[in-house]
Amino acid sequence: MNEQNFSNHAKFVPLFHAFVIPVLVINLGVHIYSLFKYSMNTPYFAFVGIFSVVLAVALLVLAFLARIFALGVQDRVIRLEERLRCERLLPDDLKPRIGEFTIDQLVSLRFASDAELSALARTVLDGKVNSRKAIKKMVQNWRADYQRV
Repeated sequence: MNEQNFSNHAKFVPLFHAFVIPVLVINLGVHIYSLFKYSMNTPYFAFVGIFSVVLAVALLVLAFLARIFALGVQDRVIRLEERLRCERLLPDDLKPRIGEFTIDQLVSLRFASDAELSALARTVLDGKVNSRKAIKKMVQNWRADYQRV
């Protein structure tokens, strides 16, 4: 695997991003086209055409929700892992503040090396930095996460 950093850490799943989503979008387009081209002649075919479009939309929404739900579960696991890591690595004055971290902050701090976690955690909490992107850009020594969903 290539060394991970801010510019290449986003996960691209070819079967999902380059196959499933495009096929579902094309499927929706085909059903919308068919609805207007062929289904308006009789009430039965209009119903079938409308239902086909609704089903195509539902499949597309399902694909996005499956991805969003998986990312949500991943974020909860990361929150737990990072809280445990903070308990182990943060100085005593910062340990009582672990509960102040938001999920976005913890998800971003997971990329910080052990050596820089304390200073970065203090900066994030004191500066109320909440943007995942901003926190990730602050990381100097990237700690790779190759098990992302």
